[in-house]
Amino acid sequence: MKIAFLFPGQGAQKQNMGKSFYENDADSRAVFDSVKTVTGIDACDLIFKENDELNNTRYTQIAMVATGIAMLKAVEKTGLKADICAGLSLGEYEALYLSGAISAKDAIATVDKRGQYMSEIKGGAMSAVLSLDNDTIKSIVDGIDGCWVANYNCPGQTVISGTKEAVALAGEKLKEAGAKRVLPLKVSGAFHSGLMREAGEKLAKVLDEITINDIKIPYVANVNAQIVTDKNDIKKNLIEQVSGSVHLEQSIRKMIEWGVDTFVEVGPGKTMAGFVKKIDPQVKIYNIEEYADVANVCSQILEAR
Repeated sequence: MKIAFLFPGQGAQKQNMGKSFYENDADSRAVFDSVKTVTGIDACDLIFKENDELNNTRYTQIAMVATGIAMLKAVEKTGLKADICAGLSLGEYEALYLSGAISAKDAIATVDKRGQYMSEIKGGAMSAVLSLDNDTIKSIVDGIDGCWVANYNCPGQTVISGTKEAVALAGEKLKEAGAKRVLPLKVSGAFHSGLMREAGEKLAKVLDEITINDIKIPYVANVNAQIVTDKNDIKKNLIEQVSGSVHLEQSIRKMIEWGVDTFVEVGPGKTMAGFVKKIDPQVKIYNIEEYADVANVCSQILEAR
């Protein structure tokens, strides 16, 4: 058995995520409490109290990464270990924490700036393209200035991003080419498009200031779906990731090819589990979303081993 841990990205956030970990595990609680020290933002107010900021890119990213790392603190005590890991966009920072490449403090500090820089770039649009193959989508999108493929999520679900005009034009052409539907997404920016290059350039300076350690657990990078074992590749990957395509489907396939037969999604919701099932229904997928899930999931997997 080979196990991969997966971490969802922005869009999976919800109020009270991770609260059961905060209430039941001291180390998880310490992660949430540390956010204020690192960034000046009170994670408990942001996540556990009703407000509109949780869905604001400026704050969503801190909330998601803090929650994911807090959950991992509880999982680490069970003895369940990942052989490899990956995250969807923002979730890659949690994967990097798990891999040993970056500390919890540096992960939180970096995504604080990442969220800030990305939220400063206004305008643009994103749409989900359903039931059309990736090659056809890329061929059409590559021929339209101002439009890019943002996410290869799973068979039949790809996301495009760019200027409003370019995304609208691409949507028409994709429907003509056979897409079942092209659904505009409610987003605050054109994420994973060329419009975000400036944010990536600013992030490079932040990454220069953090410590990147040797990788203990390999991870699969969003930008190229390659297994990363050399810490010298990390900074380049994270800079390119801001404006580059997220190759999630290819990443899952790479891990399965590598021998992974069991996936554990750590974080709110079951987004990643849904994608994995569409990519390969034969593999096993577990979800850790609440504190009670930790013991249940870990015992099931450890017994199966």
